[in-house]
Amino acid sequence: MLVAGIDIGSLSAEAVILADKRIAGYSILPVGAEGRRAAEEALAAALATAGIPRGELAAIVATGYGRIVVPFADRRVTEITCHARGAVYLLPDTRTVIDIGGQDSKVIRVNARGEVEDFAMNDKCAAGTGRFLEVMARALETDLEGLSLLAEAAGKAAPITSICAVFAESEVVSLIGQGTLREEIALGLCESIAERVAALVHRVGVVEKVAMTGGVAKNRAVVAALTRRLGVPVVVPPEPQIVGALGAALIARDLVRQAKR
Repeated sequence: MLVAGIDIGSLSAEAVILADKRIAGYSILPVGAEGRRAAEEALAAALATAGIPRGELAAIVATGYGRIVVPFADRRVTEITCHARGAVYLLPDTRTVIDIGGQDSKVIRVNARGEVEDFAMNDKCAAGTGRFLEVMARALETDLEGLSLLAEAAGKAAPITSICAVFAESEVVSLIGQGTLREEIALGLCESIAERVAALVHRVGVVEKVAMTGGVAKNRAVVAALTRRLGVPVVVPPEPQIVGALGAALIARDLVRQAKR
């Protein structure tokens, strides 16, 4: 059985091709200005990696912020449901999922079947999101990977007190002007985002094991800061950015199985 899941976020588009229980191929591409085109390109890239023609797909499920712009999807499912399914598929002992996306942050409590039991979401402010880190990285004249490396090299964290992303950027510029080390500012930013996300986790309740998905999960300094604040290990799957698309593919597989009954 060949199915596909597509996750259209605010910053990136991911596609996963599932062949029965195996990930046959996947892709991660920038969204750009057109979500529909990004969906087409992500699916084409994943199919090319898998060496599978599009006509062999039995079902396609779309998720993410831009799922409504994927006209060829057989179904559209919320990213909360998809991240829960994908995380438990990759890490079966997962009971709490932290997903920091480009536009929002989500904490999801799940059961052993990957079903959502409770969740909390920050979608009112850019603080605590991937977009926040992207803007701050530019202010420090680096990229997201460079921000992580700077933070890991810091001896201490510069305090970032602003809870608004716009004001936090001004605070970073001020710290740079005062001669504060970039490494210390970077760590302060990672600690700041971890503080906001940890508050979301505590609203849902910390239930081990905790898995982190989304692009920010590649920032080791943020993961370490969350681990310290939560007091439990935060585990990251091998490719955290495709978890939502994988969950969508698993739901596509369910659709095909149900149709055959």
